[in-house]
Amino acid sequence: MEFQNYWYALVLVVMAVITMFLFVKKTIVFFTELKYMLPAILFSGAIFILFNHRLLETGILSFNSGFLSGKYLFNLPVEEWFFMLIISFFSFSVYISITVLFPNFEKPNLFLVISVILLLVFGFGAWYSRQKLIPFFIFFLLTIYLGYTIFRNRFKMHLTKFYISYAIAVIPYFLIKGLLYSLPVIFYNTNYTLGFSLLNAPVEEFGYFFLLMLINITIFEYLKDHRLY
Repeated sequence: MEFQNYWYALVLVVMAVITMFLFVKKTIVFFTELKYMLPAILFSGAIFILFNHRLLETGILSFNSGFLSGKYLFNLPVEEWFFMLIISFFSFSVYISITVLFPNFEKPNLFLVISVILLLVFGFGAWYSRQKLIPFFIFFLLTIYLGYTIFRNRFKMHLTKFYISYAIAVIPYFLIKGLLYSLPVIFYNTNYTLGFSLLNAPVEEFGYFFLLMLINITIFEYLKDHRLY
C-alpha cells in the first residue's frame, strides 16, 4: 500500500489536531459537556451517513480508492465515518470557543431576521432544485429544521454564537472539502447537483455544513438547557 492511500486519513489527522488545539485550553469544559455533544453527533451523523450511503448505492457518490486505506464499513470508507465524527467535534470546538471568548456578545433580533431570510432562501432553493437530488435534500431539510428552530423560539439566545461560529468554521471546512475534491478523493455525479463549485467543491457544501452544524448545536443546547441527565 502506497503513501497516497493515506491521503484522506492524513487530512483527518490534520482536522483532529486543529480540533484538539481549540479544545486544549478548555479541557474541563470539553469533558463536562461531552455528554451533550455525543447524542447530537450520533443523531446528525446517522442522517448524513444514511444519505451518503444511499448516494453511494445509486452511483451518485463515489470515492477514489487510490486515496483510501481500503477499509470499509457498510460499503462506506472508514475515512468517511471518521470525517463525520471529526467535523462535528470541530464545529463544537469553534462554537464553544466563541461562547467562552465572547459570552456577552448577543444580537438575537438581528440574527433572527437573518434566519427568517435564510429560511425563505432555503425554501426557494428546495423548490428550484426539486429535480436535483443532492441540493433538494439539503435545502428541504434546511427549510424544515431551520423553520422548526425559529418558530419554537428556544434557540434565539444562541443564534449569535451559532452564526459567528459557522462563519468561522465553514472556511477550513471548505478548504478541506476543496482539497478532497481536487485530489480527487470524492466524486459526485454533476447531473444531481446544481453544477456550481468553489475550490472544486459543490456549492451545496455550504448548506450541507450549515445543516450539520445547526442540528449538532441545537440538540447540544437543548440537552444542556434541560439537563435531562
